[in-house]
Parts: sequence; structure tokens; C-alpha cells
Amino acid sequence: MDKQYKVTVNDNLSFDITGEDLAGIDALPTSNKGYHILQDNKPFLAEVIGSNFNQKKYTVKVNNSTYDVVISDDLDLLIKEMGFSLGSTKNIGSIHAPMPGLILEINVRVGQAVNEEDPLLILEAMKMENVITSPRDGIIKSISVKQGDAVEKKQLLIEFE
Repeated sequence: MDKQYKVTVNDNLSFDITGEDLAGIDALPTSNKGYHILQDNKPFLAEVIGSNFNQKKYTVKVNNSTYDVVISDDLDLLIKEMGFSLGSTKNIGSIHAPMPGLILEINVRVGQAVNEEDPLLILEAMKMENVITSPRDGIIKSISVKQGDAVEKKQLLIEFE
């Protein structure tokens, strides 16, 4: 069975592409992110100028025009059809203690902007230091603990705006 993809360009144009279609593209790399493409005897210069691989979103420049492209495969389409969301874990609004322990260090303050994977705090549990990192980009709304506090499992630690 041939792999299927749904490509959405600038949120208003969608079309289906097969693996066979992709194999038939006449494209030569010109740089790390640039390509020379020949389609129906017309040349195109294409460059990937931005990408978010996890969300399958790309910004592509073709002959000096820029396009936002989203590529979905069979699994993405099935997940969407079933009513699930691929990025649902990124909507986390708060951080809770994964286990009982002691807050050794707090690396953020209220109002601070953080990026995904930034260290938020260090929780000591069973004589091990556990770095709790941000699950998403966001702004710290509140910090419910302070350095030296003993916390219980599932206790609120940090909230995001």
C-alpha cells in the first residue's frame, strides 16, 4: 500500500500526495535547505526557511514567495478522525510533584517566560536530584513552593499563564 500524505498550504489549500508522487519529483539539492525543482519543464528554487518537525509544520520559500506548509500522514489523519490531538500534552497548565520529595532549587520566578525543556526546579527524592523541566513554552503564573519545602506526590508546584 502506497503511503498517503495530506498537505495544507497557508491554511486554505489542501491536497493529497502519495509516495509515488514524491518519488517522481525532479529535485536537486543546492544547499543544506535549498532545492532546484523542475515541474512541467518549469524551474523553481525552493528553500526550507523554518521547520517544526514535531508539529510537521514548515515554512517554505519558492521563487521568492513564502508558504506555510503542514504535512499529515495516515497516522496523523487517523488520530484527528478519532478526535484526539497530537499536541494535547503541550497544553499543560500546571506542574505537580511526580513523587514526594524536597525542593532543592527553584530556577524560575513569577512572570518569567520559559521555553520547552527549560529547567524549572530540582526535586530531591530517594536521595536523587530530579530536574523538573518545562513541558511547553509559556509564562510562569505562580510558584506554590519555596526552596526547602517538603512536597507530597501530586502537590501543585508551578502554574503557567
